[in-house]
Amino acid sequence: MAKRIGVIGGGQLAWMMAPGAAQLGLELVIQTPGQADPAVAIAQGVVTGAIADASATATLAQQCDVITFENEFVDLPALQKLADQGVTFYPPLSAIQPILDKYDQRSALQSWGVPTPKFAVVSEQSDDATLSQFGFPVVLKARRHGYDGQGTFVLKDLATLQEKLKDAAPDHWLLEEFVPFEQELAIMAARSHTGDVVIYPLVETQQVDQVCRRVYVTQEWGRDIDTQARAIAQTILEQLNYVGVLGIELFLPANGQLSVNELAPRTHNSGHYTLDACETSQFEQQLRAVSGLALGSPALHNAGAVMVNLLGFESSESDYSTQRAQLAEIPHAHVYWYGKTQSRRGRKLGHVTVVLQEGQGRQEAEAIAQQIEQLWYPS
Repeated sequence: MAKRIGVIGGGQLAWMMAPGAAQLGLELVIQTPGQADPAVAIAQGVVTGAIADASATATLAQQCDVITFENEFVDLPALQKLADQGVTFYPPLSAIQPILDKYDQRSALQSWGVPTPKFAVVSEQSDDATLSQFGFPVVLKARRHGYDGQGTFVLKDLATLQEKLKDAAPDHWLLEEFVPFEQELAIMAARSHTGDVVIYPLVETQQVDQVCRRVYVTQEWGRDIDTQARAIAQTILEQLNYVGVLGIELFLPANGQLSVNELAPRTHNSGHYTLDACETSQFEQQLRAVSGLALGSPALHNAGAVMVNLLGFESSESDYSTQRAQLAEIPHAHVYWYGKTQSRRGRKLGHVTVVLQEGQGRQEAEAIAQQIEQLWYPS
């Protein structure tokens, strides 16, 4: 069993590993570019270096038993050289490789029979027929390094699409059909060294300006939808020979046939509720999977939950202590503040999870989310 876990990335996802690490008797060593990054405060060791700095990762490898990821924007070929020298990465680099480029990700999902939106690689040189093949509106995505809506554009007509294609290199873009979804869902899943799989409850995520704002854990989907989501998760984990935690974003259209929006080879914003609402959090689960421990139960230990991100709404260095104190007074609320020193519009500064009680459902969860946002955002 691995006892000292290296983590590439020192943001809030690594920071939230701390309770699980302490409970399991594991130590965390973080590779991160800034000494003020959230996870620095909780780590037993820190290697200062950019996420994609493989020389820093080589130093990290000397201080730990296994390396996992908080951030997947790494230099995969350089890490492969370390793997060839005996460094252990979980998830395996072979599992991360098909996920990093969205075209590769879509192609892999398609080959496994997992439903996805229709897609094509396009560039400024693409003809009108190619650009118009999915109709309009259409979705244009950067093939790499897009997250929280960055690098994703919903374009209404051919002229706007052609103009946008001028902004980057020819191999930069992926074109996708626009899915008129009724809801965006997400599901977290984990797989161990031995192939054991656990799958968390299906949740709804709500985005504002393409950044996750709310997550509802209220289990209102029919058995068919839940079965589809679990089957998709199982297939992806097995096809990738995955070890670790995987986040899967899904579209639910009117016809009830789920399709995959994106994959995240790590813990995910849609799973933050697991810290307070599940028997095993997604963060502890990641540590269990990569260290060789048995996976924990993903079951809810309550009626459900609602999670609301505390997003920056101004440029400021405030710690918003007044708002945080008010949020903490909400019954059954758990307030997480990531300790970031600067706020900017849309930046994830923290989150609040409220655990639902017996008899509370979607209506009550929506009222709680509204209360949180009224306290957090200026009127």
